Amino acid sequence: MKLDKLKAYFSAKAGAVEEFPFGPETLVYKVGGKIFVLVAIDSDPLRINLKCDPDEAEALRAMYSSVIPGYHMNKRHWNTVILDGSIEEDVVLGMVDVSYDLIVKSLTKAVREELKEV
Repeated sequence: MKLDKLKAYFSAKAGAVEEFPFGPETLVYKVGGKIFVLVAIDSDPLRINLKCDPDEAEALRAMYSSVIPGYHMNKRHWNTVILDGSIEEDVVLGMVDVSYDLIVKSLTKAVREELKEV
């Protein structure tokens, strides 16, 4: 997957904000002030960190060799997905959706309501 396509997908999420809080090599997308995806933009192939349900995180790691415990993240709740073409694009985008939804679910009711209006 190409970075431009990923950025467009991330940006289309309600309330998504693009930032570089950790330096120019790590692109971060947040919703409600909380991270839902990190992209190592200098890596080849691209690597993204995504939040995941702990049981699902383990299952994805068992299923795909390009899904590993989250780099510099809580390894129980985050996966690093290496975008080497071994995982179908729709599966990767589904993982992004799960990450976003988990973060949104953790936000206050007021913030979730604001996102519905966006």
